[in-house]
Amino acid sequence: MKINGARILIESLRREGVEVVFGYPGGVVLPIYDALYDVEGIRHILVRHEQGAVHAADGYARATGRVGVCLATSGPGACNLVSGIATAHMDSIPLVAITGQVKTTALGKDSFQEADVTGIMMPIVKHNFLVKDVCDLARTVKEAFHIASTGRPGPVVIDLPTDVCSATMEFSYPEKVNMPGYKPYYEGHPMQVKNAARLIKKAKQPIILAGGGVVTAGASAELTKLARLTGIPVATSLMGKGVFPEDDPLSLGMLGMHGTAYSNYAVHEADLLIVIGARFDDRVTGKLDTFAPHAAVIHIDIDPAEIGKSVAVDVPIVGDARNILQMLLKEAKPAEITAWRERIDDWREQYPLNYSCDDTDGIKPQAVIETIHRLTGGKAIITTEVGQNQMWAAQFYKASRPRQFISSGGLGTMGYGLPAAIGAQIACPNDIVFDIAGDGSIQMNIQEMATAVSNKLPIKIAILNNGYLGMVRQWQQLFYDRRYSHTDIGYTNPDFIKLAEAYGAVGIRVQAPEEVEPALQRALECTDVPCIIDFIIAREENVMPMIPAGGSIDKMMID
Repeated sequence: MKINGARILIESLRREGVEVVFGYPGGVVLPIYDALYDVEGIRHILVRHEQGAVHAADGYARATGRVGVCLATSGPGACNLVSGIATAHMDSIPLVAITGQVKTTALGKDSFQEADVTGIMMPIVKHNFLVKDVCDLARTVKEAFHIASTGRPGPVVIDLPTDVCSATMEFSYPEKVNMPGYKPYYEGHPMQVKNAARLIKKAKQPIILAGGGVVTAGASAELTKLARLTGIPVATSLMGKGVFPEDDPLSLGMLGMHGTAYSNYAVHEADLLIVIGARFDDRVTGKLDTFAPHAAVIHIDIDPAEIGKSVAVDVPIVGDARNILQMLLKEAKPAEITAWRERIDDWREQYPLNYSCDDTDGIKPQAVIETIHRLTGGKAIITTEVGQNQMWAAQFYKASRPRQFISSGGLGTMGYGLPAAIGAQIACPNDIVFDIAGDGSIQMNIQEMATAVSNKLPIKIAILNNGYLGMVRQWQQLFYDRRYSHTDIGYTNPDFIKLAEAYGAVGIRVQAPEEVEPALQRALECTDVPCIIDFIIAREENVMPMIPAGGSIDKMMID
């Protein structure tokens, strides 16, 4: 029996195991929405802005490891996906974005709601497709999911003209893909693994740096075994948070601009750096000329383009992190690094993550996050917005498992946290999900409160409200003589409690330290409705430690 392209698309998504699509309807995708009307097995989540759809699909993907799917109409709908697709691209998140397009006969004619989606998306996707023939549609979907989820994951866009959606053919879904030009390498070279093991055996001051690639590879257990076998301390990037338990004595926490002082000092003094699934982002390395100046470097990454891109590498190993770590575990031996571990412990004692307990100027945001951690037993899924709220969450919510800490790393996208929390809560309905937010960033996609309410999602939005665009204000304070140019937003902020109630959610305001725990307890009792907790925090509290942009990681501002 012949079916139209829209139904071929939906059936293809079902064959790929898709259970949730985040989307917003429009004219040229009406055939797709008509096909969704009575389909079984695929849940459609109606967002209130296309950016909310792509961030929610991203949060779903990060929480599960599965491909997130979003759907938008042509022109402005597709263009509204750009920030979210770029976010997923920078953080290597598997995503398939389906965009409607004008008829194939109208392409290139400045038709109503036409945009060159292929051209616009090209720099920020792993691959994109413009489908001009319904006969190619099922194969395209198969290839899109394969590309998005294999090798180094990333977003793939399928641009689908409306006449292709209406055209009919007999449906047949391919069992496998045939893409001779796309062959990710997974195995890792055995001789390079032996070379790495020899370097580890000789090292006196080694450090492991684990990134998001370890999460993607599902290699947390192997990483933990390696660290405990060898006794080598582990630092993580922001994307690697949770891949090694942060309450483990070997954990150094996060490295980089707002990382722990002891992790930065350790990397600076290391004689061997074992980098797994991380790309030497500038927020991690600081000034490249002074990054790990004494260290030989082992770099394990599935993307050969990342090896040697920023930092010279002594032992490059291309392949899947889990496979390579399994090989390395057969070669590795306990390291004789007692003196090195003692030196790191001295740095821990001298430079702990801390903050002033003087709360006369307002609630301390670090204390809020520590209380969330304690009340949730450290088990909640945390999403963040971007700015000071993100860095405080990264510092003070100790993650114990991968896919627990969900944040926009490479692009630093304000407005990410709320829709990502929606995606994570839909993916993990039995988990507690907190969005750690700032009063500036939360307003970027606040309309998604309607999505959360309509789907009865009990996400908790903890707004660390200082009345500023906090991270920008911090830079203005430290580097621009307190010239707070257009960062004071407190006088124009809405009443977040009334805003929550207007959407049908629960709103709680917290103005004193003794109110923090009762407010969070009340929020945790909300089981079928979102809750905004508006914490009025110290206005000029800063995120420390801090490495000035372009500075050396051993030259931190500690306090």
